[in-house]
Amino acid sequence: MFVKAPKIIFSDIDGTFLKDDHMTVSHRTAEAVHAVLAQGIPFVLVSARMPEAIYPITDSIGVKIPIISYSGGLVLTDAGETLADVRMDASAASMVLSAVDEHFPVLTVNYYAGRRWYVGDKDDPRVRHEEHITHAQAEHGNFDMLLSINTLPSKILLMGAPEPCKRAEHDLAAQFPMLHVVRSSPNLVEIMQAGVSKESGIRTMLDHYGLTAKDALAFGDNYNDLEMLQFAGTSVAMGNAPDDVKKAASRVTESNEEDGIWAFLKEHKII
Repeated sequence: MFVKAPKIIFSDIDGTFLKDDHMTVSHRTAEAVHAVLAQGIPFVLVSARMPEAIYPITDSIGVKIPIISYSGGLVLTDAGETLADVRMDASAASMVLSAVDEHFPVLTVNYYAGRRWYVGDKDDPRVRHEEHITHAQAEHGNFDMLLSINTLPSKILLMGAPEPCKRAEHDLAAQFPMLHVVRSSPNLVEIMQAGVSKESGIRTMLDHYGLTAKDALAFGDNYNDLEMLQFAGTSVAMGNAPDDVKKAASRVTESNEEDGIWAFLKEHKII
C-alpha cells in the first residue's frame, strides 16, 4: 500500500536505529539518514537516553540532527537549542528515591539531570556496563544534596534483575501517580514526571517545524514506543518488535539487524 512521503522522520534508538550490541549503526542505516537529510527532511532520534549517550551515535555517522532525550523530557534542535526541559518535582523525586532505597535496595539508582548523570557508586558494575554501551560518563553525586540545590532530575533510572524491576515498576507506578514509571527493558525502569512521553517530545518537535502528526513517520520496536507509534501519521514497527507493538503500528519492516529503517524507506521510495 502507498505510503505518503513524510516531512519529518522519528526513530527510536535501541532495538531500532542501532544493532543488537546497542552501539553500532549499520552502513545502510547511516546511508538512509544521509539520504533523508539530503532531501531536506529532518531525521530525529527519540530515546530514553541522555544527550551524551546519543551524540556519540550521531557523531559516528557524521550528522548533526535534532534529538528527543529522556523519552520526551529534553528536546533539542540540531544546533543544541533547548525546546523543552521537563524535570521531576522535587518532593516527588525525594519520595520515590526513599521508596526505592527502602523497598528495592538491590536496584542501582541513576539520577539524570539535563546533560549530567549522577550515581552513588561509580564502580557499580551496572554503571560501568552502561558507560561502556553509551560512551556517557557517570559522576558521583549525593541525590539529597542535588535536590537541596534544585538540581532536579530529568529522569531516575533503576537497573537490576528482571524480577525486582518488574515489581518496582508495578509498585512505584501505583504509589506515585504524579510520575511516569515504565520499564524500557526487562532490566531497566525509567521514572519521569507524569506527562513526559515520546509523544509529548514529538509534539514539541512538530511545533518547532510547523508540522502536524500526519506529516510524521516513526520507527520503533518496544512498548515504550507505543505512544509515539500511535501518534505518528505513519508508524513502522521493527521486525524484532513484540507482536503487540507490531499490531499497534501501521506497517512492519525488517529487524534492526536487517537494516529495517533502510529497507522500509527504500521499499516506499522515500530514499
